Amino acid sequence: MRRREFLAATAAALGPGLLPGALVAAGDGPSAGHACGATYATPADAQRSPREKLLYATALYVGSNERQPDYLATVDVDPKSPTYSQVVHRLPMPQPGDELHHFGWNACSSCHGDPEKSRRFLVLPGLLSGRIHIVDAAEAARPKLHHVIEPGEIVSQTGLTAPHTVHCLPSGEIMLSMLGNGQGEGPGGFLLLDQDFQIAGRWEKPSAAMKFNYDFWYQPRHNVMVSSEWAAPKTFRQGFQLEDVKAGKYGSRLHFWDWQERRLAQSIDLGAEGLIPLEVRFHHQPDSPQGFVGAALSSSMWHWRRAGDEWKADKIIQVEPVETKSWPFPVPGLITDLVLSLDDRFLYFSNWLHGDIRQYDVSDPARPKLTGQVWLGGAIGKPSQLRSREATGGPQMLQLSLDERRLYVTNSLYSSWDNQFYPQMAKTGSYLLQIDCDTDRGGMSINHDFYVDFGREPNGPARAHEVRFPGGDCTSDIWI
Repeated sequence: MRRREFLAATAAALGPGLLPGALVAAGDGPSAGHACGATYATPADAQRSPREKLLYATALYVGSNERQPDYLATVDVDPKSPTYSQVVHRLPMPQPGDELHHFGWNACSSCHGDPEKSRRFLVLPGLLSGRIHIVDAAEAARPKLHHVIEPGEIVSQTGLTAPHTVHCLPSGEIMLSMLGNGQGEGPGGFLLLDQDFQIAGRWEKPSAAMKFNYDFWYQPRHNVMVSSEWAAPKTFRQGFQLEDVKAGKYGSRLHFWDWQERRLAQSIDLGAEGLIPLEVRFHHQPDSPQGFVGAALSSSMWHWRRAGDEWKADKIIQVEPVETKSWPFPVPGLITDLVLSLDDRFLYFSNWLHGDIRQYDVSDPARPKLTGQVWLGGAIGKPSQLRSREATGGPQMLQLSLDERRLYVTNSLYSSWDNQFYPQMAKTGSYLLQIDCDTDRGGMSINHDFYVDFGREPNGPARAHEVRFPGGDCTSDIWI
């Protein structure tokens, strides 16, 4: 039975009360919580859903002294559970060396209302190995490996390597941004998988204007997809070199694609004030033609919007560099991740080198107001105590609960960059923390009752990266 037929048959057998879009409790303890099939008609519906009880986090051994495969950690985030704030399941990948990075679902709220498209399978790319792992999360607390797509198969059919961002499409297909070609050079492209996780080819028509690739977000109501630029894999894999920036080996452009025609319609060069634009976030409200991108190296936040038939981008926040002992130049903030609340009111971003997370009220996107800030280590001399330990590294990946009250944060960026800027992380491992967010007046505080220490994992210290919830989250769900 093909996967599409299986999902339809399962939905029919369960009955209308458990069709995708419903929430299913699995009893008490760490297995309780959202069904992986849950999708939502609107962002407001998602906000009203029950609190998350589990989360998934990728955990890495790449770049460490442990010759172990990376794994998917399942973490109990239910305060009423006896295993609260603990890793309750580990799913190792078949081989070492993946560099599990960003991952996503086979279906999200863009598929809401279609009983044949259920949020059940996680798509875990290996940014370094090029492998794509399909994980079955039907049993939310104990996901299992379903299928592996080998890099040789992808290269032979598409010429693409280095899979990064994963988004489902309303068609039921899955799209991944690919950062390189078979030789690890740019610009990369976009890979399509069909509903049976078979390679369906490339999404885009070739464009000479695209030098690099990284993240993407689509919005069919505006016939647009926006993508950003990091660098070619052979550049970033070896660590960061300032000479590579001077040589033009890092990106500075936002690309706006014609969604229907799959062609690049417009590119905006952010220039020296917008070097290395990484994560892109459209407003969740699908009628809104606005969004944000953080430029990592320039430590600036940009707001894009439609103006007539064109797209415009304006810098709205600048994080100034800080003079620091032992550094040959002022330390940039290095904005590496951002997340937007489901009501599009609060924007959060992490300064990986400075060590802080900021909360801004972006009710007026062009005029953000700083409403909260917390410090979690960093390189500029503002250490933070987490229980009995000092925070290692700086805050990096962010994920916000659907009710917008809890921000989860990890501190690993990319193994070779971790080893360059925070070498102690390879020995101490990393953390998963929770930040409590005030959604009425603004503000943030560290929840000291929640602390997952990946330095004490059974197979040695590991580094945590991307976070997802079984019931969807603020960076994977798209409404159309």
